[in-house]
Amino acid sequence: MTTSFFTDFKTVIIIGIIIAITFSLALVFKFLSRKKINKLVKTKHIDPTSYLFATNLITAIIFIIGISLALIQIPEMKTLGHSILAGAGIISLVAGLASQQALSNIMSGFLIVLFKPFKINDRITFNQTYTGTVEEINLRQVILRDFENNRIVVPNSVISSNVIVNSNLNDTKICKMIEIGIGYSSDIGRALSIMEEEIKKHPLHIDIRTPEDIENGIPEVTSRVIALANSSVTLKAWAYADNTANGFSMYCDLLRSIKERFDKENIEIPFNYQNLIIKKEN
Repeated sequence: MTTSFFTDFKTVIIIGIIIAITFSLALVFKFLSRKKINKLVKTKHIDPTSYLFATNLITAIIFIIGISLALIQIPEMKTLGHSILAGAGIISLVAGLASQQALSNIMSGFLIVLFKPFKINDRITFNQTYTGTVEEINLRQVILRDFENNRIVVPNSVISSNVIVNSNLNDTKICKMIEIGIGYSSDIGRALSIMEEEIKKHPLHIDIRTPEDIENGIPEVTSRVIALANSSVTLKAWAYADNTANGFSMYCDLLRSIKERFDKENIEIPFNYQNLIIKKEN
């Protein structure tokens, strides 16, 4: 009886040590690898997506090995522990313990990292609803940071099965379309010139013309009359910025500066108004 007690106590101690070592190794590895990845991103400007995903995968493997070693210490669980440690029973164990959705998330995570429809620090929109900057891609989910600094957590299987708009894939430049309606009595040519001038002088605007375009006299900014509406002539100009954030700032600035220039040069921007008639009763 005493021998059995000491044997069980020794087993508990060994399992506790194995679990403690497993957690310590996993946390230390994750901390050091993330520190190294952040250093490489800052110094060599590497894409951290694959490295971070690999870090999460190796951390999961460390936990699997640690749990397997702990199970081996229990006589009733020794066969299962050896099976997991050898790798023969990993798939069946995961399939038995995890849901089909979890397996789908893991596979989708591999496909995202492999084919790279987006990567860390890309700004994406999916499902035509959520927009944010990709902060993390792990075995289960993608984490986005939106404009209000909220975190949007999306399962890998969900985001990989939706249409994604990636503002940074291959080319970070973005085109902002400035669309304004003016009155029919206003000088259309002057209004178009003002829009072009304001875009050209904005510090965030970039000239996307090639040397051949410049040689052929292609204008830096294109503007057009695009519609004759019921109460206004609709004008549109195309302005380019080097990324989404600068494009949004430029767009807001241009709306203000163009409106102020129109006011100074008596170019009317029509707006709806109502006449109120009050009849006096006899």
